[in-house]
Amino acid sequence: MKQFIVVLLALLLVSCGKEEQHDFTLNGHVKGLKKGTVYLQKQQDTIMVTLDSVAVNGDSHFVLHSKLQEPEILFLKLDKNDNEEGTIAFFADKGITEINSSLKNFNIDATVKGSKQQAILDKYLDMMSKFNDKNLDLIKESLESQKAKDTSKVESLKTDFDNLLKSKYRYTINFAVSHPDSEVSPYLAISEVPNTSISYLQQIYDTLTTNVKASKYGKQLDAFIKERKLEKEKQDTSSQD
Repeated sequence: MKQFIVVLLALLLVSCGKEEQHDFTLNGHVKGLKKGTVYLQKQQDTIMVTLDSVAVNGDSHFVLHSKLQEPEILFLKLDKNDNEEGTIAFFADKGITEINSSLKNFNIDATVKGSKQQAILDKYLDMMSKFNDKNLDLIKESLESQKAKDTSKVESLKTDFDNLLKSKYRYTINFAVSHPDSEVSPYLAISEVPNTSISYLQQIYDTLTTNVKASKYGKQLDAFIKERKLEKEKQDTSSQD
């Protein structure tokens, strides 16, 4: 009987140990948060799946855990119990990631420190913020020109909008090509420039290292390119009939 109890306790300890195993830890702090719930989530197909959650009650610091097989985009969601929610997307990898933000500007004030993929993504996002600022300036000029009924200026600004969009696409493609050893590259290809030409998508994929091609986003990019090529073949065949 004693031996049975010892074996049972050992099995329970092993079981508990397995339940506590995790590859990824998120240390978070939301300044000003007194009460609410934070969720660690991932996108699976078109559905958001919760990996871990914790109720915040008084202490604005929290810790979330999850298993993580490879680097991928995860989401930190904040529910403040007031019908308002905020979500921060970040590139997670095995180990520890720190996210600091504020209750007032949860999305805007967020700073993420952790994976090397996130550091590369931050460089890209910094440049994108400049493109977005320029786009806002053009929108302001366009509204002012329309109000002043300056049709020539409005037409000129349309060209500026097109050129800015082309520049944004070119930068994204060049950025992806210049980081062939990072999962960020195929992620940007499928999330930021999916409508670019097949040849550019293929160029990004061809430059990827073997490991990145075998990653989640590398496989998705490969499948997406094949899908685009198949669609083009069908369109070409249809136009010939």
